[in-house]
Amino acid sequence: MTLAVRASAHARFLPPCAAHTPMAEPDQAIWAEMLAHLRANHPGVCRQWFDDIRPAWVGSGAIDLVIADDLQRRYLERECAGAFNDAACAATGHLLAVRFCSPEEGEKRAAEHRARAEARRSRRTVAPAAPVAVKPAGAGESRNGSPPPAGASRVVREPIAPRSTDELALNPDCNFDNFVVGPNNRLAHAAATAAAAAPGAAYNPLFVYGGVGLGKTHLLQAICQRVRTDQPDATILFISCEGFTTRFLEAVQAGEMADFRHRFRDVDLLVIDDIHFLAKRDQTQEEFFHTFNSLYQARRQIILSSDAAPDEIPDLEERLVSRFKWGLVACIEAPPYDTRVSIVKNKAQQRGVELPDEVACFIAARIDTNIRELEGALTRVQMQAIVNECAITLPVAEEALGPADPRAGAPRMTIEHIVEAVTDYFDVPLSHLQSKKRQRSIALPRQVCMYLAREHTRYSLEEIGGYFGGRDHSTVLHSVRTIAENRKNDADLEDAIRAVQSRLTAVAAGRDA
Repeated sequence: MTLAVRASAHARFLPPCAAHTPMAEPDQAIWAEMLAHLRANHPGVCRQWFDDIRPAWVGSGAIDLVIADDLQRRYLERECAGAFNDAACAATGHLLAVRFCSPEEGEKRAAEHRARAEARRSRRTVAPAAPVAVKPAGAGESRNGSPPPAGASRVVREPIAPRSTDELALNPDCNFDNFVVGPNNRLAHAAATAAAAAPGAAYNPLFVYGGVGLGKTHLLQAICQRVRTDQPDATILFISCEGFTTRFLEAVQAGEMADFRHRFRDVDLLVIDDIHFLAKRDQTQEEFFHTFNSLYQARRQIILSSDAAPDEIPDLEERLVSRFKWGLVACIEAPPYDTRVSIVKNKAQQRGVELPDEVACFIAARIDTNIRELEGALTRVQMQAIVNECAITLPVAEEALGPADPRAGAPRMTIEHIVEAVTDYFDVPLSHLQSKKRQRSIALPRQVCMYLAREHTRYSLEEIGGYFGGRDHSTVLHSVRTIAENRKNDADLEDAIRAVQSRLTAVAAGRDA
């Protein structure tokens, strides 16, 4: 902070009854300092729409920030309060309570502050007297019970509404516009948009499953936001399976099952994340079974997500499995390389970060597991650029994430390399592998190809299946699992795979086997 701004801040904060004009230049300067601090020290929480936030009042131990969008405001309150408080302290040198408010609330609070300041000035003019500090119990003590240091500001924070421990907050970034569609999630995205456009009529229930960090929760939140926008009067309940279970157990103990059933059955859209946690909970499964039936019969939309397909969730009642499969079951897989590049660019755009294409490609090549790790890698690259005090470049990204290829010098393998090595070893043409023939002499080499493609390339199951005659992802997954299991007990198969891998290395390196 510049000396001029710092001095202005001290002059305005130390005498709490000083005159104040809302939206004054010092207020804007303090907010600009806060924003710079957030981007330098909390890049993971920063979003492009932070530029639309404006200060309504700065003074008397608090800063009121106006956010027009209700969803963005609630998200800031639940997820970003700590980072904003830190930024306010850094920008002013004082402990401030940051409050997020709507434009109407901001204007009302600013008017109240102006009225109080005017009243204080009038009292001082009539009868000057030393101000008497009135503090609530505990307000003048630090967290360890000792008095605050001399000159420290005493901040009286307004009580904060208790945060629900089970209902999930909607992230304004998790909408359909920010969802990157690829071959790994195209079906799930299409089904989600259809369900959001016509709740209860299309794909009810919608069951989305896939690994951790692949975008299931993003789709669930996008559905909630679309329904909230298109049908403002709709009753939406977005909750985790753990939250459903906790509420159920509390209702049983308190004898409030009527209230519980009203809360979960009188909704237009019920969205439950991580439904696989119903496993081994017999009483909760029983209650959810009746909740499901009530909503389904009333043509209310049900959206569920899980780490596994319905029939792969252990200890789940068969009647629930069958109901989960009534509508549409959609799988989300790990994104292929091109989709990962688009995801990285999209995340950077949301944060307002200038990211060269070569850096996006580098991050996508280094991280091939899930979207959360991609976002974490982007954060590390941002922080490295901040530490180096430079723009984001490829050398900066390499410094943050390590070498471009952890297997430096190793040949890069493709499906074409794998097919060449397998057809050479098993003496079978590619046309047979891509055909519908199921003889063992053809089926085994085909399965080995799929297994090695999954092991040595970043292609999705769908992409691998498409290469071998348009087979679906479940066929590829079955082949991968079959080879992985059989090679443990079949010495001949193990020898064959080792021989193929040796040829594969030679083919990929451009050498003769």
